[in-house]
Amino acid sequence: MSAEQDGTPAARLARRARQVVPGGVNSGQRSIPGLTDLVVTGTAGARFRTADGREFTDFHAAFGPPLLGHNDPDVARATEEAGRSLGHMGVGITEGEVHLAEQLAELIPSVEKLLLTSTGSEATFHALRVARAATGRRLIVKFQGCYHGWHDAVSLNVISAPEKVGGHDPISTGILPEVLAATLVLPFNDSEAVRSAFAEHGQDIAAVIVEPVPHNVGALLPHQEFLRTLREETTKAGSVLVFDEVITGFRHDLGGWQRISGVTPDLTTLGKAIANGAPVAALGGRADLMDLFSTTPGAPAFFAGTYNGHPSVVAAALATLRKLREEPVHEHVFRLGDRVRRELTALYDRLGVPAVVTGYGSVFVTYFMPGFTPDAPPRTYRDLLANDASLFVGYRRHLTEHGLFELPLNLKRSHISYAHTDADIDRLLEGTEAAVGAALAEGGVRDLSHTSTMGGALA
Repeated sequence: MSAEQDGTPAARLARRARQVVPGGVNSGQRSIPGLTDLVVTGTAGARFRTADGREFTDFHAAFGPPLLGHNDPDVARATEEAGRSLGHMGVGITEGEVHLAEQLAELIPSVEKLLLTSTGSEATFHALRVARAATGRRLIVKFQGCYHGWHDAVSLNVISAPEKVGGHDPISTGILPEVLAATLVLPFNDSEAVRSAFAEHGQDIAAVIVEPVPHNVGALLPHQEFLRTLREETTKAGSVLVFDEVITGFRHDLGGWQRISGVTPDLTTLGKAIANGAPVAALGGRADLMDLFSTTPGAPAFFAGTYNGHPSVVAAALATLRKLREEPVHEHVFRLGDRVRRELTALYDRLGVPAVVTGYGSVFVTYFMPGFTPDAPPRTYRDLLANDASLFVGYRRHLTEHGLFELPLNLKRSHISYAHTDADIDRLLEGTEAAVGAALAEGGVRDLSHTSTMGGALA
């Protein structure tokens, strides 16, 4: 039997991928240890199918974009109709782009003007560029545990090993040391650290960028006083406050976390749930800042992108927003999210497993560590260093045996969509009890927080 014929169809296709695609996947977040032959052949609603004939109820949801569920028929129909009537010109503007910008300006408190990009990383890149253009300053402030994309200024200190916390911890090689040196990394939810940083460096800080909820390490919920401190210190220093709402925007509220918190940033980045999985993101905010981009003739901050405002993704975004505004999407996913967090908490109490189930709305995550409760969840990245990474990853691997998929990488959040049902939650609860039992039986409770298991996918 030839190498091409050896193994299952999924294994053969995965092997072909590794021959022509570095690592066999097109994003570093997609290669899952122990699931290297994962070949997806179909998605629908709350489920996906694989080349080996298996079907999974999906609680990973591509790091969160399909808030309505995979292949939502209304979004698919709008995209198809746009494709039949309008191709991408790359000059001028379309009515859909105008309509989308108007809706986002209406919904998001900080947005007076808005530009479209293809990815959240592009949006955060341009936010920092225009902040430096506006202020003439050098330094950027980010927070441990927050992820803002792949570009050099922010590609550091996300899921860090304990000995790396407090210093620069780049997530990639190839970044110039002087670029890293221009980024200050502070602990999330630490108002005093923010005040100290501004006391020492305030006149050289161009921008503070923050995930209002650092969902790339699960769900660290912010202290209201911390967000207010960011607003106060940036205002006093003349720095630009950027809320990275690529995850929190639309999934948590149509107005983003800024509407929930009442703290309004200067710039906001959006993505993921904006178009239910279509590749579109956005940067919006104060008009005086946005008008510095070269989309305004003669303005100094260059901004471009061949696929920005592509008619098909704009149509997907408009259809998504229409459904979010007209149907009880948030009511449904928040109810199921509350149920998951409540009943998982009871499950772990019954099993005697030290765990805290936290999250917000449709997002949930279980940390395996004592000393915290849903009413007093972990609030800093240092808190999360106590998470039992082996049990976290181990039970999620066992979940796949029950047709359930939560990403088996440390600290990763899970998501509920409009397509999930109470029956799906029933299956999740049953499967979780069995999976945790299996992980415990094989000695899954080992503290691996000092190993590379602290690493994980970022999106």
